[in-house]
Amino acid sequence: MKIQIQDEIFILDASGAVYWEDQNILIISDVHLGKVSHFRKHGIAIPQNAVAENFKRLTDVIENFCPEKVIFLGDLFHSAKNKEWNLFENWVTKCKSQLILVAGNHDIIDEKHYHQIGISVVQILEIGKFFFTHHPTEKDNLFNFSGHIHPGIILRGLGMQSLKLRCFFHKSNQMILPAFGEFTGKFILKPETDHIIYAIAGNEVILINRKQT
Repeated sequence: MKIQIQDEIFILDASGAVYWEDQNILIISDVHLGKVSHFRKHGIAIPQNAVAENFKRLTDVIENFCPEKVIFLGDLFHSAKNKEWNLFENWVTKCKSQLILVAGNHDIIDEKHYHQIGISVVQILEIGKFFFTHHPTEKDNLFNFSGHIHPGIILRGLGMQSLKLRCFFHKSNQMILPAFGEFTGKFILKPETDHIIYAIAGNEVILINRKQT
């Protein structure tokens, strides 16, 4: 779905990524690589194929848009280095885009390990009228792209049925991206009347233009 923000065109992708057309930049938040292995190590039953699915989704969305740069809005890796780090290193060698990590609260791996594989790590990034953070942040005269919250929305039907979906949460000067990674959960937000919600339903992004109660 194409939308316009500050006279710039952005594409909201069903993967949870945002593509900035004019700058040829792909924006992704909360991949949480390593989370599956971390949970399995502590006895939590998560299918092992979820590891491969994260890397496949990353590869697919990058091959689809062919961005010059990819900005990760924090929580790229879930915790300390584990066996998924080796898979990540291998994935990075095959990625032709410049990779930038805006550090999040889960990004505890020493920056030198990212630098060694060619990934830049910053705390905040500004490009033109936009700035990129992990935690939702307000700043005068700039539009904020962020993550961290893993936004979700509940859609209710007439028969009392309900559906929880990931969503892009768009406020007047801010967009919070959904979590990109598998098994990351959703935090259900309660939109106000001036908020715009773009829900992800399967392979579609759907505009929800009214407050859900």
